[in-house]
Amino acid sequence: MPVITLPDGSKREFDDAVTVMAVAQSIGSGLAKATLAGRVNGDIVDASTVIDKDAELQIITAKDEEGIDVIRHSTAHLLAQAVKRLFPEAQVTIGPVIDNGFFYDFSYEHPFTPEDFKKIEKEMQRLVSANLEITRSVVSRDAAVKFFRDLGEEYKAEIIESIPSDENLSLYTQGDFTDLCRGPHVPSTSKLKAFKLMKVAGAYWRGNSDNEMLQRIYGTAWTDKKELKAYLHRLEEAEKRDHRKLAKSLNLFHTQEEAPGMVFWHEKGWTIYQQVEQYIREKLRSHGYGEVRTPQVVDKSLWEKSGHWDKFGDMIFTTHSEHRDYAIKPMNCPCHVQIYNQGLKSYKDLPLRMAEFGSCHRNEPSGTLHGLMRVRNFVQDDAHIFCAENQIQDEVSEFIDLLFEVYKDFGFDEVIVKLSTRPEKRVGSDEDWDKSEKALELALDNKGLDWELQPGEGAFYGPKIEFSLKDCLERVWQCGTIQVDFSMPGRLDAVYIAEDGSKQVPVMLHRAILGSLERFIGILIEQHSGTMPLWLSPDQVVILNIASRHDEYAEEVYAQLHKQGIRTKIDLRNEKIGFKIREHSMQRVPYLIIIGDKELEEKTVTLRSQSGEDLGSFSVDALEQRLLEEIAQRK
Repeated sequence: MPVITLPDGSKREFDDAVTVMAVAQSIGSGLAKATLAGRVNGDIVDASTVIDKDAELQIITAKDEEGIDVIRHSTAHLLAQAVKRLFPEAQVTIGPVIDNGFFYDFSYEHPFTPEDFKKIEKEMQRLVSANLEITRSVVSRDAAVKFFRDLGEEYKAEIIESIPSDENLSLYTQGDFTDLCRGPHVPSTSKLKAFKLMKVAGAYWRGNSDNEMLQRIYGTAWTDKKELKAYLHRLEEAEKRDHRKLAKSLNLFHTQEEAPGMVFWHEKGWTIYQQVEQYIREKLRSHGYGEVRTPQVVDKSLWEKSGHWDKFGDMIFTTHSEHRDYAIKPMNCPCHVQIYNQGLKSYKDLPLRMAEFGSCHRNEPSGTLHGLMRVRNFVQDDAHIFCAENQIQDEVSEFIDLLFEVYKDFGFDEVIVKLSTRPEKRVGSDEDWDKSEKALELALDNKGLDWELQPGEGAFYGPKIEFSLKDCLERVWQCGTIQVDFSMPGRLDAVYIAEDGSKQVPVMLHRAILGSLERFIGILIEQHSGTMPLWLSPDQVVILNIASRHDEYAEEVYAQLHKQGIRTKIDLRNEKIGFKIREHSMQRVPYLIIIGDKELEEKTVTLRSQSGEDLGSFSVDALEQRLLEEIAQRK
């Protein structure tokens, strides 16, 4: 007689073993209809799973985060079934869930075309309408190999042969299609109501470039057509806001094959970059950080001693000189310890806050490079705090306040916070990890922040808090981080003299707010669709004359604004005013100043916003004050 405990604490008792679906039916027909899967004692299972003893149960529906993953996983199988029906010669391989959707890899001699996509989607819809029951069976490893080999599915058989022979495997069947999968899946194909195939790309079998190139079909799936439509709209908006396209039209930066993953900043883009850097520099200075600069090329032995070489060796660019191997700096922390080690430190020197806009290089795979978002050369707003153990709470708390202040200035109000704990491969004692994880957890709780636990996702030297931004398209960008490190200072011989005269190893806090400046600027460009707020805009105002007789006055206005540090351009070309307005509006200039006969006579200017709004007439002094106030407020 199993007793089922539901999330609200209520209990239901059954005479015999019962399925997840049967429990849902006992609660109500509406819930049963919405049921996709269940969570039994913490494990996600199919709705058909039998519960034969006391258990805790959560019914999973499309409203739950796990529910959308079940839908996407099931839709990947739906895609594979449709492909096999239409193209029987195609062989299936793997089809996992990814962000916002899924993919499935196929071996097929003919390239899939847009016309094929239409046929496949139509067949998927037919399978949904057929309301095929999805059932799970368990077989031995060898039986599964034989099953798929008999079907001619050599890739699937090869996958299964790599699994230990004593393991049992689960197969899922829907109509005439059976696939290998851990599950869970939705109860029937009718639950898959909103999906779309997005694109096809090449993918090497098992990720090995020596193997055959497969065709990877990407798709997206949602709980209903309204969510699908909203997602497709966000994709359209993201396409319009793509920072690489905007960079070209606005003349901000470019990349080229001769320097993959490196950025060629143009004047306008570099202006934005400098404004971001100077803003952070001012913030750090006001919060007690000293700025340093460390070498780009450092002997390999330092990275071996710090532990980075074993962890990141394949991603480190190297060079050789005079029988010595060097690493091109992939991060700043070991170099900051070298500065700390110059001169004996006392407890009175702590906390010591050390910042650097350090240029780092990492050998990211060429296939992952993406404009400013994924590069091989980047600069971090990096800083390290050397402190005593009893200072950790205050330092982490102050950092969190600084971080939220910065994000607000850049227009980001929604911040997602996650605590990442010890990974399997790590350095340091369990005792130190216990202390550092507890310190971060306590700091978050003391701030009253909502946060999510990410077990095993910490750095190899310490746990970390990750801060992610949500942009206007609901995309999440992980930017800020703070990590507690009890290990590296000791590995690199850092000590201080404690109040009792003993030598102690300081704790090292690794922290960044923006992370990579390149990536953060890419996020800003897309967030604002290239129309940067006034304080960040490369050209803050452009002065436009209507006729040549207005040139001298326009030059006077330019000189006054330019003298105040307002980034001002002047356009005295012999072109129609409408043409010049359109051109500079397309360049996302925040304000246009129009000067004609009336303005010349009254010694005023007419102000126009980038959106085309006529903001009225101003004296030059009043305009200067308005612009300086808006810049200072960082609206």
